[in-house]
Amino acid sequence: MSPTLRTFLTRTVVAATLALTSGISFADWQLENTRSQVNFISVKKSAVVETHRFKSVSGSIDRSGKAQIDIDLSSVDTNIGIRDERLQKMLFETGLYPSAVLSAAIDSTLLDSLKTGESKSIDLSFELSLHGLTQSITTAVQVTALNEEQVMVTTLQPIVIKAADFNLVEGINQLKKIAGLPSITTAVPVTAQLVFKKL
Repeated sequence: MSPTLRTFLTRTVVAATLALTSGISFADWQLENTRSQVNFISVKKSAVVETHRFKSVSGSIDRSGKAQIDIDLSSVDTNIGIRDERLQKMLFETGLYPSAVLSAAIDSTLLDSLKTGESKSIDLSFELSLHGLTQSITTAVQVTALNEEQVMVTTLQPIVIKAADFNLVEGINQLKKIAGLPSITTAVPVTAQLVFKKL
């Protein structure tokens, strides 16, 4: 085969490959902790409503669309130090279960296909592993392209986490007793806003 013919064939193959893959760009995405937030709401005494958060959240979405989010339970922040410590030890038992892990599969082409400022709402099914137990949950989220390098995933409605599903009722009862409270709700609404950057 002559050098000229070999060069021509090589360029043809490259051009054909680019044509077939145009518009599809697979990439890895890394969660940006400083721009992300996971909040939850507690209700005590039947009427006192408070909003709390986790300060440390990490995660990624790989090229196949496999997503994993890790919430550091020791980073719980209620604005009251002693309460944070009690939540860590009595409720989450962070010595045994240091994190909550969310696993999901996302259409990998969706993240790359959105144009800056464009949003799309999807039903997201995921597994939540918390306190040694795993539950399947489905919720509506909105995916927004902030720019060419960043996307934001936001819950469209609170995700209600039931303490009984994760063997957390006993911990709540301990918190209620030590704080001298008549009641603490065992169903907790959780919201999230997660920003991912393309690697």
